[in-house]
Amino acid sequence: MNSDFMDALTTLEHDKGIEKEIIIEAIEAALISAYKRNFNQAQNVRVDINRENGSIRVFARKQVVEEVFDPRLETSLEEAKGIDPNYELDDIIELEVTPKNFGRIAAQTAKQVVTQRVREAERDIIYSEFIDREEDIITGIVQRQDHRFIYVDLGKVEALLPQGEQMPNETYKHNDRMKAYITKVEKTTKGPQILISRSHPGLLKRLFELEVPEIYDGTVEILSVAREAGDRSKISVYAQDPEVDPVGACVGPKGQRVQTIVDELKGEKIDIVEWSEDTFVYVSNALSPSKVIDVQVNEEDKSTLVIVPDYQLSLAIGKRGQNARLAAKLTGWKIDIKSESEAEELGLLNKDEPAEPETQENEQELLDDDWLEDNSIDDEIVTANEVDYEDEQ
Repeated sequence: MNSDFMDALTTLEHDKGIEKEIIIEAIEAALISAYKRNFNQAQNVRVDINRENGSIRVFARKQVVEEVFDPRLETSLEEAKGIDPNYELDDIIELEVTPKNFGRIAAQTAKQVVTQRVREAERDIIYSEFIDREEDIITGIVQRQDHRFIYVDLGKVEALLPQGEQMPNETYKHNDRMKAYITKVEKTTKGPQILISRSHPGLLKRLFELEVPEIYDGTVEILSVAREAGDRSKISVYAQDPEVDPVGACVGPKGQRVQTIVDELKGEKIDIVEWSEDTFVYVSNALSPSKVIDVQVNEEDKSTLVIVPDYQLSLAIGKRGQNARLAAKLTGWKIDIKSESEAEELGLLNKDEPAEPETQENEQELLDDDWLEDNSIDDEIVTANEVDYEDEQ
């Protein structure tokens, strides 16, 4: 090695962020192994690389003893005195033993060490970049797929989309662009491994943060998400300012904001409901679009009995129980739904209670009826106040 090599290490330090001294120490350690392997020497050598000109010297380290049993590890006091009269017993002396053809071995070893260190540094940089983006949304390009993963190019690294994290209503082709949610970033022997998801509830939350400025700046909060990926989801939103309509903010002008998210999720229906600290109101909102007559709350086992009009029972329950299931997941309360006539037969309906809870208003609160007559929204947009009733019944 020479001064040009040292200059190259300086450039590498500047470009890759790998400290020059760390590389030199790693090369010295590697050269010790190479020397022992190629020259069948004992474990008592030291390699020194000159930091200025890059020259390499190998030293054998020997202990000064009265009687020499292993000349590779020991030297006599008489020989030591011949080198330097100040040496005493048990001192360690160093004798240069640099082989003539050691330069070629040193160059090959240095190349291997530098390559390995650069690779490790690049992996560490990628890991550091993505570990801070766990639970965040990223955009990538589909590269290939097998029976386990879809491989998505993120620029510096490929992310893995497991089969279980894919949306059942999606097909993926080479060069397709997709947004995904980073679920985990791990260090492996082959470098950082990034796992992503298209079905995680966090993806829906992040998409709303991207599309709704009020959510991004904290004016509106998403407090809960319940999702059955590819089919239907519910989110509960809240605004501390009473003058802010959290549901309307998420829907956007003419439904544009929620439509963008629906398009990204390939037609997944989205119910947006307003959160309330009143369980009666919150559960009623969560079961939208069905109307609710009464909600009876049992605080002990965190369950509710919900009574709905007879003609709304199938709507409240939903296809294969989906509406009720998502509402329970959204609110964190167990929900048992009964029709009005069944509740009367069982004596569960208290007729002194108001006929309907004060929940979020119907279509006029989100989208004016006149506007609906003049403008058509894609049937896939479903807010708390919009649904395809025929599908549910």
